[in-house]
Amino acid sequence: MKKLTILSSVMLLLSLTAISCGGEEADQVEQETTEETIQENTGDLRFIANGEDFVRSGFISSDGWHITFRHLYVTITDITAYKTDPSYDPHSGDEIIGNIVVELNGVFTIDLAEDDENTEPILIGSLDDVPTGHYNAISWSMVPSIDGPSEGYSIYIDAQAEKGNQSYNVRLGFETGYRYSAGDYVGDVRKGFVNAGVPGELEMTFHFDHIFGDIDQPAECDLNMMAIGFEPFAALMGEGTVEEDLTTLERKLPEETYAKLLEVLTTLGHTGEGHCYCTVIQ
Repeated sequence: MKKLTILSSVMLLLSLTAISCGGEEADQVEQETTEETIQENTGDLRFIANGEDFVRSGFISSDGWHITFRHLYVTITDITAYKTDPSYDPHSGDEIIGNIVVELNGVFTIDLAEDDENTEPILIGSLDDVPTGHYNAISWSMVPSIDGPSEGYSIYIDAQAEKGNQSYNVRLGFETGYRYSAGDYVGDVRKGFVNAGVPGELEMTFHFDHIFGDIDQPAECDLNMMAIGFEPFAALMGEGTVEEDLTTLERKLPEETYAKLLEVLTTLGHTGEGHCYCTVIQ
């Protein structure tokens, strides 16, 4: 269990409907709401990270490359959960203001591609004895790792890309840091409810199809329109390997493609299908 920091005190709980996304302009999502009985006590709150099934099992990019991930490392810190009233709107770009705020201390480097599509999302850590209620907002930072295989990068991709008779080893490191702020989790099951004896759970979700696109989606959908695909990386191939970071990509990619990549990287963080507001950390 990790150290708990409580920065303020109690609030009234609101059950709400969050905003959906998937790299596309969000539609309002109707979620089934049930009456939640919140005990005036303390309970446990778990924090998980999810790269989704396509990261663990592979997928085909919008331009036809079959990408499988050996490893996909992200380094996360400053993980903070909030009980807010009113609910936080990430499209506002405002700071999250919580009546109750709890923080999971530590820096965590995790491999989102670990195991296969049947694997549960990765448990980063948990807090015990947090005030019960609905934690309906979350924020976290991605920062460069200080050691290990992803040293120097907040995101490090080790993958294989194949198309026809072409096959490349892909190693992409992104050294920039990002701060993501999200509202309520959007998905099939609502999250963030802490009851005495019943742990709550908050998810940090990462949508890496935003970089490469998804051939299973229409070519004109917002996801594939924002993605750059894999072809710009394949064009940099040397000796069957694509090995780049943002510094070298700035020199090698067309200016418009590089600018598009920088924009896409700010959209990776979600909570389920819920949008995040992103601040670039220089």
